[in-house]
This record gives sequence, structure tokens and C-alpha cells, in this order.
Amino acid sequence: MTGTILITGTTSGFGAATARLFAQNGWLVIGTGRRAERLEELKAELGESFYGLVFDITDEDATKSALESLPEAFKEIDVLVNNAGLALGTASAPETKLSDWKTMVDTNVTGLLTITDLLLPMLIARKGMIVNLSSIAATWPYPGGNVYAGTKAFLRQFSLGLRSDLHGKGVRVTSIEPGLCESEFTMVRTGGNKEAYDALYGGAHAIQPEDIANTIFWVATQPKHININSLEVMPVSQSWGGWQIARDPS
Repeated sequence: MTGTILITGTTSGFGAATARLFAQNGWLVIGTGRRAERLEELKAELGESFYGLVFDITDEDATKSALESLPEAFKEIDVLVNNAGLALGTASAPETKLSDWKTMVDTNVTGLLTITDLLLPMLIARKGMIVNLSSIAATWPYPGGNVYAGTKAFLRQFSLGLRSDLHGKGVRVTSIEPGLCESEFTMVRTGGNKEAYDALYGGAHAIQPEDIANTIFWVATQPKHININSLEVMPVSQSWGGWQIARDPS
């Protein structure tokens, strides 16, 4: 099975690894992102099977214009991978900035909704597929997760809602929910703090971008009568801790 796949947030991490894997397996790949030089590097690496679209997914007009600009060979999209997203900061809610919260909602939720809405008629017509990159944070809260976890919970529920709304139309929808992953994503979250990055990943054998790319490829290449509703993925080193209990010193 091959076709045309559009992957948002293709300039690093999961997106770049997924673009490589699908291109290597004969798919046409559309990669989106804000950093033109990164998309140009992927184009140089992957050749004619890759087409880069430079735009900010939080800009509705730019998203629409970019999709309309696709060349004929890339216009008919079979799979949408909503990968673009970010986490800003690790502080608890009282110490966070409202602007960071709004940026996460604009990117992780509003931008994703925009591109999904624009492509939905085509995906229905082609009996295509939507893969949404959620997180274990959608189910398992943790200190400092606040709005990031909320956006991922929205995304998980949105995926299930789409499945209901698209009943009988042949469109597959999957929520992929990774745990501890090592990528550029965490450097953004920690504000480039290498010490914090090393403390988190040291000896953890975390999930790598290629692992998530393999997962997306497996989901997308299942027989068309099979839908993977949601898939939670953790490294072996990660599991659940106990509940937090605040005790009254009196």
C-alpha cells in the first residue's frame, strides 16, 4: 500500500523521521513546518518523493494558501498525520505564563483543527486516514503538565469523536499516545536547558523518533477494514507512580 501522506511539523523529531520512513517505502510525502531550511534539507535527502510547505499552522489563511499551492502530483492526500505541536515550560500552573498556554492551544488544538477541517472533504472522498499525535499526558496527569496535557486530552477525545462522526464513510482515525520520547521537542519545553534535558533522559532508554515513525507506518498500512482507535506507547523504563498526598502538618 502506498499513497500521498501529509505530515505536519516535519522539520524535526517525529515528523522528520516519519517523512523519511514513508518516502523510503514509496509514498509521496508532503511535509509542513515553519523552518524552510529544514524542509529544504529533507527535500535534498528524499528527492522527488518529498514536497515541503512552509507556513505557520496557527495562521489559518497561510494554512489554506499552502494547501491550495500544492502541485498536481501531491494534491490528492490519503493520510493526514497531525504531528505539529509543542509544550512550553515545566512549571506548575501558578508560575506559568498565559502567553505560553495560549501558544500551546493555538498550535496543538486550533491549528490542528484548521488543517483537519480543510482536508476532511478530500479524506472522506478518498476513504483516507487521520493520525493524531496525542500523548500519555492525555490520560495520565503529572505536575507541570497543565495546559499541554489538556491539549492532548482534547486531541484524544477529538479522535474518538471523529471516528463517530465518520461512521460508515470508510475513514480511519487513530490517536497515538507516546510516553517518554527523546527529541528536540523537550529542548523546546525546557527552554534549551541542556542540563534539564540530560537529567530527564540519562539512562532512560527513551522512545526515539524512529520508533514513533515505525508505529505510524504500521497503523497506516493495516488493511483498510482495520482501525486502530488509540495506541499508548511507553519505553520499558517508564511506568506509573503513586498518588501525590499533601499532608496537614498540624
